[in-house]
Amino acid sequence: MNFRRRFNETAAGFQMAPMVDMMFQVLIVFMSATLFAQWEHIVGITLPTADSGLRPVRHRELIINLDEKGAIFINSVERSPEELQRIMGLIADAFKDQPVIVRADRRTHHEHVIQVLDICRKADVRNVAFATLPPESPPP
Repeated sequence: MNFRRRFNETAAGFQMAPMVDMMFQVLIVFMSATLFAQWEHIVGITLPTADSGLRPVRHRELIINLDEKGAIFINSVERSPEELQRIMGLIADAFKDQPVIVRADRRTHHEHVIQVLDICRKADVRNVAFATLPPESPPP
């Protein structure tokens, strides 16, 4: 008796199912990243304009939003100055050169911006920038 089976030894071709799975994973990552980026702009802050404002190339920055009343928002959640101090302390301990962008409304009082800067300084966060818009060019 012959107990050996005859196997058809052909090369396994290109597998499409793992490739489709990976494409769906990449799509989910980009969709969630876009969602988180939009949350920072939902607060409804009107930024001031500046002639020398350049769009810096930064990654993984912490964005602190200040509305016109001086309320502090991180990830669209209102935070107290004490909470901001705690968060900034944790971030400064974990990441030494963490970039922070302050998006203050153009009608925000100067004292609220200085309060946020003071909190950053107390937490030893030194990489702080301000978000501005380029000035509108007059229509031709």
